[in-house]
Amino acid sequence: MNKYSEKAVITLATGKPEYIKMATNLARSFKRWHKDKSVRFVIATDQKNLIPPDLLPNIEVIEIQAGQYGQGFSPKLHLDKLAPANKTLFIDADCLCVGSLEPVFKRFSGHAVSVIGRSISEGEWFGDIGTVCLRFGVVSLPKFNGGIYYIEKGELSDRIYATARELEPQYDDIGLVRLRNRPNDELLMAISMALHNQIPIPDDGSILSDPQACPGGILIDVLRGKSKLLNPLAPHPLHQAWYPFVEVNPVLVHFLGHHTTIYPYKREELRLYLVQTQGWPIWLADFWATLFCSFPLLSTRTLKNILRPVFHKLFGVRTVLQSNRI
Repeated sequence: MNKYSEKAVITLATGKPEYIKMATNLARSFKRWHKDKSVRFVIATDQKNLIPPDLLPNIEVIEIQAGQYGQGFSPKLHLDKLAPANKTLFIDADCLCVGSLEPVFKRFSGHAVSVIGRSISEGEWFGDIGTVCLRFGVVSLPKFNGGIYYIEKGELSDRIYATARELEPQYDDIGLVRLRNRPNDELLMAISMALHNQIPIPDDGSILSDPQACPGGILIDVLRGKSKLLNPLAPHPLHQAWYPFVEVNPVLVHFLGHHTTIYPYKREELRLYLVQTQGWPIWLADFWATLFCSFPLLSTRTLKNILRPVFHKLFGVRTVLQSNRI
């Protein structure tokens, strides 16, 4: 029997405690929709002591040392070493799952390393893509959101990740733009995938989406398996011309940046805790979350939107606070 099981989901939770909190929420949302244990859930972390005790019997933990695989986005370049199954789906900790991921594994099956996206040969994406393609002698690069990676154990996937790691020290010399002052794993993986003839799975909006692509609003109910993200039609000021969809219903919602600190993420965090760990019925969790989470958060947001023009006129624009993830 192969020492690796067939399928697993893995997430990274290293550095700040916020990542353990997000990984916990992702794990609870995953377990909601994967009760038969055909897909394992694994957290790779340097802070096992922060994982809630109620979660530990239901997941697996890979303990790593702080900084063992680098800082920032660098640990994502070592997923081949961390992948705990023949077929592994990496998901960013700031995602929530609203359904079974079995169809996602089926779509990726047969790819050594893959992502969700499209191929590009020109334009700007953390650097000039045409120049990068010319430098490496490739026709195009896969463009994608690094919130999800798929890895199948084997020599090819090992070579792809080894190449990405070899490219990391050359990041600035290649002419790539840093993200949060660190090399962006997406560009390094894109170049390596192109060099090894790996292509992305076409994005149809059913697997992963986020509020950057869909700034028109997020409707999500993890417990009932529902999601809807909106990209308003042009000429709406929030319209994202680069995103080809108006409405998507992904199985994974990626709460980028500050979105893990606001509604509706905080509401879903509370509802998951009450139902998955405390055994509350959904209707009671709905009532409690509305009263003590949704109403206060939405009221505060509305009040800020009303008063913001007055505040700016009197005091000017406030300095943007540093992200709690940095």
